[in-house]
Amino acid sequence: MRLLVIAGFAESIILFRGALILDMVRAGCEVHVAAPGLERQSTIGAKLGLGPDRLHDIPMARAGANPLADLASLAALYRLMRRVRPDAVLPYTIKPVIYGTLAAWAAGVPQRFALITGLGYAFTEGKSGITRRAVHFLFGLALGRASKVFFQNPDDERLLREKGILPDRVPSVVVNGSGIDVSDFSLQPLPASPGFLMIARLLGDKGVREYAEAARRIRVDHPQAIFRLVGWIDANPDTISQAELDAWVDAGVIEFLGKLPDVRAAIAEAAVYVLPSYYREGTPRTILEAMAMGRAVITTDAPGCRETVVEGENGFLVPPKSVDALVDAMRKFITDPSLAQRMGARSRQIAEDKYDVRKVNAVMLREMGIGQVEQDGAPHAA
Repeated sequence: MRLLVIAGFAESIILFRGALILDMVRAGCEVHVAAPGLERQSTIGAKLGLGPDRLHDIPMARAGANPLADLASLAALYRLMRRVRPDAVLPYTIKPVIYGTLAAWAAGVPQRFALITGLGYAFTEGKSGITRRAVHFLFGLALGRASKVFFQNPDDERLLREKGILPDRVPSVVVNGSGIDVSDFSLQPLPASPGFLMIARLLGDKGVREYAEAARRIRVDHPQAIFRLVGWIDANPDTISQAELDAWVDAGVIEFLGKLPDVRAAIAEAAVYVLPSYYREGTPRTILEAMAMGRAVITTDAPGCRETVVEGENGFLVPPKSVDALVDAMRKFITDPSLAQRMGARSRQIAEDKYDVRKVNAVMLREMGIGQVEQDGAPHAA
């Protein structure tokens, strides 16, 4: 099978789809990858074992809604597919799914798979406007032409079915997120200090403000508690301002570590991972990374996040936007340090059983009709 993977962000390819692409190659696929800015990522081909003829730079803005630019993306993808002639396409994230699927349908690509890795800003509760309606319309137009749609949580699948965006005739499969390499993110001993960590793009909908306010309140009574934040300011209508971030840092509420190419050291220095998001996540990879390293989790009872926590076993679920509930959950770990040890061990077990990337990939390969890959890397027939 000749297969084209389409990304909206070149840096995401290795981190989020590298293991899947490698398993596709091991199963005998001729894999091509398309993404904006790919020509500047010189190591991607080497890490995936793909020559330059398999890597395709395409014009596509990750954020924003410029109709002319989006039409240019659609046209570029159509021309690429007519040239490469893939047997199947697998776009992921919203823009690649919309324009990649439509281009594949127009170009006559036989198998058009779509991977929904979260619904993001346009589907977050309370958002409205022309852009939201346009995304809903285009999403429906594209998914109606898909052969099969993969979701990373059942809430997204249910929402798109209920809204009629995903027609009944199009089959869908829910997989356990993007998976995590449990050998790369190995179990680490807990630090002595009661440290909390959040990793996210600095968006309001990710719960960054709630995290900062909870930290401010807790430090009044527990000044020894450490609250670290990893991330970056993003081009988004709901982004945290630099002034707001600076105010938290200057007040000693947050230790800001910036954007890290490798988050494992930051996770190792924390006892508890916190993600109070209400963004319409797929399944947050940062939670899976923390779980694999043996960290307890506090996250929201919201789509994508709630699947990662068994309440009271490997962490706590809190209502979205509730600072009071977030503070209560954090204080439990400060007053009873043994919780982090017990819940962290359970997190590691769940990561191994449910979120191991090889298990997740095996489901996707089978559903795409691609030969499976044994644990030693040797392909066998599906």
